[in-house]
Amino acid sequence: MFCHQCEQAAKGIGCDVMGVCGKKPEVAALQDNLLYGLKGLAFFADKARNLGARDRAVDVFLLEGLFATVTNVDFDPARLEATIRKCFEMKEKAKALYEDAFSKANGIKARQFPEGPAAWAPAADLVKQGEQYGIRALHENEDIRSAIEILTYGLKGMAAYADHCQILGKHDEEVYAFFHKALAATADPALGLMDYVGLSMECGKVNLKVMGMLNEGHVERFGHPVPTPVQLGTRAGKAILVSGHDLLMLEELLKQTEGKGINVYTHGEMLPAHGYPGLKKYAHLAGNFGGAWQDQAKEFPGFPGAIIFNTNCIQRPADSYLDRVFTWGLVAWPGVKHIDGWDFTPVIEKALSLPAFEDKPDKEILVGFGHNAVLGVADTVIEAVKGGAVRHFFLIGGCDGAKPGRNYYTEFAEKVPKDCVILTLACGKYRFNKLDFGDIGGIPRLLDVGQCNDAYSAIQIAVALAGAFNCGVNDLPLSLVLSWYEQKAVVILLTLLHLGIKNIKLGPSLPAFVSPNVLNFLVENFNIAPISTPEADLKAILG
Repeated sequence: MFCHQCEQAAKGIGCDVMGVCGKKPEVAALQDNLLYGLKGLAFFADKARNLGARDRAVDVFLLEGLFATVTNVDFDPARLEATIRKCFEMKEKAKALYEDAFSKANGIKARQFPEGPAAWAPAADLVKQGEQYGIRALHENEDIRSAIEILTYGLKGMAAYADHCQILGKHDEEVYAFFHKALAATADPALGLMDYVGLSMECGKVNLKVMGMLNEGHVERFGHPVPTPVQLGTRAGKAILVSGHDLLMLEELLKQTEGKGINVYTHGEMLPAHGYPGLKKYAHLAGNFGGAWQDQAKEFPGFPGAIIFNTNCIQRPADSYLDRVFTWGLVAWPGVKHIDGWDFTPVIEKALSLPAFEDKPDKEILVGFGHNAVLGVADTVIEAVKGGAVRHFFLIGGCDGAKPGRNYYTEFAEKVPKDCVILTLACGKYRFNKLDFGDIGGIPRLLDVGQCNDAYSAIQIAVALAGAFNCGVNDLPLSLVLSWYEQKAVVILLTLLHLGIKNIKLGPSLPAFVSPNVLNFLVENFNIAPISTPEADLKAILG
């Protein structure tokens, strides 16, 4: 195997024996096989769409297939093999769609494509087959290979957000068209470096639309987030812990557990759920347990109830809690019971059979500072800036992870001067969100904007402030200090670059898949820089 799509890449180069995430070589090969098959599906779906033919099942499967290859999603070889076989069915469906549309439009049979992903079909040995399609087979040119990887990982990250959208009933033909065009392009030998750079920038543009769709879907279903205190202690009663990102799944679980004496707790990226009126109305949404995803092996033994993962946050479950872990959606682990569909009875029954929490209140933290909440007090914020009470804004956020170096973000937040406001989002905030930062004239100094996809809210806040001060976003007293871990962070970065945002500090290490020349391009055009020390970076930003 060789995989370096996440920040944990072994030795800063790549995992070639066993994934640091827990991914075994056979799983890596199966994911490579699936990705190659998806390129074939995209090839025909793109051609069919250009002739006016499309199929929603094909569109959605492409999202699900890409999402399944994101870091910390599907570790189950059996499920991946089934997904690969379904990929072939969907590829053939897209091929038939294209051939039929071509025949109707031209009165002749469509040409055949005997090579590359278009000709892909599952072999008897799916693992051995997948070993042919690894990263090193992408392109012989290091820079072009790097650009292809950036685009591919951007598509994977965007697929995660688009999959949440389609679960909420949000679809967009322009989005599906880009997925098909861009993924097919990753296997096109006629394209060069700048073609992939252009497609990557376009990926950032399309992702902004996807994040807007997801925000719209959440708001329509649950209302705008509002500032809300979240209890970090425990409440007497049986318990279920929900980890991941999917809010609709949480709502359905809350409905099914209502009146059963079970308290539901959030974990990791589910924390922002407490700010949504449509979710916080459930009295048994009790609080948040634990911190970011990488600490689950240390924290979950202390959770007595059932645990369910609904997206890419899972690590190898320890034996002490393996029998009470469940997965849902696209996330899977060998030997862990998977919930298909929306009936959570097995999870509920398991929770009822397990010990209960004691009543043990703890401190509270604030969530719910989406763009609607922040812009609702925009006048106060603007006056605070104009009057000198607020000197600078820092967006300190992104993915958390287990590698050394991430204490930088805690130290940076602690050292931010008291006349500055910190915006944060995604699970990177667990590095400092339990600290007391106080307020500036009633404005909390720490504003939790939400999940990683709520980068959309942060962008809306920045755009509104730029409008109020009649300047560009890069001219605002705003600095982005970001941590990254997996492919959703990649596509958010592409969105920021599409918007022309410069001077981003990125860490804790730079992506292993970015070649020196591509990195130089990003530095020259966007002034991206790696983090150094909190003191040095603050001095460089504030003077």
